[in-house]
Amino acid sequence: CYINSTAEIKTYSDVCVTSSNAVKIVNKLPNKNIFFIPDQNLGSYVATQVKDKNIILNSGFCPRHHIMTKEDVLNAKKEHPNALVAVHPECKPEVLEEADYIGSTSGIIDYIVGNDSKEFIVGTVDGVYATILNQAPDKKLYNVVRTQVCPNMKLNSLEKIVHVLETGENEVFLDEEFMNKAKAPLERMLELAK
Repeated sequence: CYINSTAEIKTYSDVCVTSSNAVKIVNKLPNKNIFFIPDQNLGSYVATQVKDKNIILNSGFCPRHHIMTKEDVLNAKKEHPNALVAVHPECKPEVLEEADYIGSTSGIIDYIVGNDSKEFIVGTVDGVYATILNQAPDKKLYNVVRTQVCPNMKLNSLEKIVHVLETGENEVFLDEEFMNKAKAPLERMLELAK
């Protein structure tokens, strides 16, 4: 399962992956058949990279990445003809086909910051923009679609974390058996990622 999945989903999983290590981890699994959850687009991308495995896809996806279409990318390219396209593998295969670079969030950041080009169309959540512009303020970044903000990722903030630590309010309690089941696929990922 994808690392951004809930703790409950992790309790049903054998191993977690990130977008940056998914191909490496799936390659290392001894299994021929892999049920990749929950993101069908990331799973589809992994399947193109790991041809000797049978990747079984789930019909789930990240709403922010899934709304981007090939037409959206082509329109963005038309508006910004000098821009390179960097997208996350959670985008649909038709979007990946139009990309100059496909990679994880950190991969996209490194690609743009280290690239001589000055303009980029970015196909992932816009939270990466601040990091890129902090490291490379001369870059111009454009969205594929108007809204690339993930409301779920915005639910947590440093202020909310500090509040919980200072007050103890909103503390989450999980029983030990549940935590151990949810932690097992994370530990397996770290073991296979070595």
